[in-house]
Amino acid sequence: MIIKKIILDNIRSYEHEEVELEAGSTLLSGDIGSGKTSVLLAIEFGLFGLQPGQKGSALLRNGKETGGVTLEFEVDGKKIIVERKLKKGKSISQDYSAITIDENKVELSTTELKQKILEILNYPQEFSKKQNLLYKFTVYTPQEEMKEIITEDAEVRLNTLRHVFGIDKYKTILENSAVLRLKLREERRVMEGVTSTIDEDKKTILKKIGELEGMKKLTVNLEKDFTEKKMIRISKEKEKEEVSKKIEEKNELKQELGKSKILLLSKKENFSKNKKIVETIKKEIDEFKLLNFDGKKILESEELIKKLKIEKEGISEKNLKINSEIESLKIKEAEHKKIHETMSELKVCPTCYQDVDSVHRANVMNKSYNEISQSKRKMEELENERKNISASLKEIELKISEGEKKLVDLKILKMKYEGISEKEKKLKESEKENEFLGKDIVIIEKHVESLNQSLFDLSKFDALFNEKEKNVKESLKQEKLSEIKLAETKKEIEVYSRSINELQEKLKKVEEIKKKLDYISELENWINKKFVSIISFLEKNVMNSLRKEFSRLFSEWFQTLVSDNFNVRLTDEFTPIIEQRDYEIDYEYLSGGERTAIALAYRLALNQIINSLMSKIKTRELVILDEPTDGFSEQQLDKMRNVLEQLNIKQLIIVSHEQKIEGFVEKIIRFKKNHGISGKE
Repeated sequence: MIIKKIILDNIRSYEHEEVELEAGSTLLSGDIGSGKTSVLLAIEFGLFGLQPGQKGSALLRNGKETGGVTLEFEVDGKKIIVERKLKKGKSISQDYSAITIDENKVELSTTELKQKILEILNYPQEFSKKQNLLYKFTVYTPQEEMKEIITEDAEVRLNTLRHVFGIDKYKTILENSAVLRLKLREERRVMEGVTSTIDEDKKTILKKIGELEGMKKLTVNLEKDFTEKKMIRISKEKEKEEVSKKIEEKNELKQELGKSKILLLSKKENFSKNKKIVETIKKEIDEFKLLNFDGKKILESEELIKKLKIEKEGISEKNLKINSEIESLKIKEAEHKKIHETMSELKVCPTCYQDVDSVHRANVMNKSYNEISQSKRKMEELENERKNISASLKEIELKISEGEKKLVDLKILKMKYEGISEKEKKLKESEKENEFLGKDIVIIEKHVESLNQSLFDLSKFDALFNEKEKNVKESLKQEKLSEIKLAETKKEIEVYSRSINELQEKLKKVEEIKKKLDYISELENWINKKFVSIISFLEKNVMNSLRKEFSRLFSEWFQTLVSDNFNVRLTDEFTPIIEQRDYEIDYEYLSGGERTAIALAYRLALNQIINSLMSKIKTRELVILDEPTDGFSEQQLDKMRNVLEQLNIKQLIIVSHEQKIEGFVEKIIRFKKNHGISGKE
């Protein structure tokens, strides 16, 4: 990775500045506070964005609403441009981020962009949430942070270096192993509780199997008993069926007896009825023979009725004529009344419209009055005549009615007289029918007597049937009890079998759990006695190997920067030990230059170790040093040239206000600050 250009917009003390960088060594020079370190912070922000715990206010220029960084660099021949912007709202946050790879620009979220940068730099993704540790310890670490690592608590420093070296996985494995062991122990305890009754369960199953065999033997006896009771019941039912046939025969005789009695009663009723008919016919014949019937009386009655009807028609016509005359007189009377009323009020003639003379009106009214009087007299005469005619009509109608009644009686008498021969014939038939009925009655009475005797003979089977029915019910009851007992035993066998199967399935599962328990116990034992020891041994060997190489490089760099009367090394916790004449010197008692030399040597040794471990990372050829000679003497500054020459990297960026460093580098970029605004000279 080679950084080509960085553009700062409203970043810290910069309003707008473009800084172009090249391969080789470059010095960012200027007075303290001129803005040199801000360029380094902008590079880190461009690559990774705001870090956890880092506030946007530490980067955005005071009083500005927006700001940003554009970083251009080259990796494996690819030109990459990263853009990040800040925006002020309730707080200062990252507002925009994008990446351009070989002219192809893509806008991404801040998280996505960081992941993409880690991918391009070939950084392990596990470092995405570790505050850029790999970048800080391989590319750029402010000197004060290096001093913090050196003076940090040993355990904290060791854990930090584990992360940097990428071997914190061993500690994670041990921690996970402890968690796993705890879970295995808990699971083992649960399984031990589940499998604690396995022997008792086996005994229970064997006991139940024995009981089940006993039930099966009992079932054989119960089935035999049930079959015997069933055969007894069938035998009793057959006996009952034989008796039942006699009962059915008796019932059939009863029905026949009932029918015979009904037939006998019917015959007797018919005999009695015919006997009465014979007596009646004889009596009627005797009565008609005594009558002296004369056929001329019918003709005389018919002639009389005919004359009366003719007379009635004549009177009716006369009555109709009188009614018509009365109606005509009523109409005429009404007309004259209307004329009389009209003339009494008429003043002007309706035809000629002339006044009506009173004499003429009086004459007309007198004439109409006379006509009305005549009509009334005539109607009275006609009414009297109509009354007389009505009386005559009633009298004639009465005579006609009496004559017709007499005629009907004569005709009936004639019919009866003429029916004597029929009655005599019917009399003979009835007498003959009664003769047959008498014979039938005798036969039926004998048949009824025979049926009664047969019924008496069969009546003894009623008591026998009741006895047989009682026997059948008792056999059926015994059969049902046997069947129920057999069914209950079979059901109990089924329940027992299911219970045994369930217990066997449960035992099978418990045995599986027992196997798993044995495996877990073996696994727990293996983790406790072997795995943890192996991992601890591996971690210790790796850390010892790293520490030895780290200590060697640290000593070499330190000896290059400081006189030979000092001896330095690293403890197992990677704590620097400084000795002079076999006496250990505390870090705080070193001079400023010596402390800087310790930090720089530690920094360069760490860089070498990490690059040797992770040679595929794309930042291994880039080193940024921030004030690496702070507190150095002239002699140490001279030795710095040898240090820089030994680095052998593609791009070295140094931030320093020491003028002597200018002679150690290939390119110098000078910065200054005027009126609170930083920029290049």
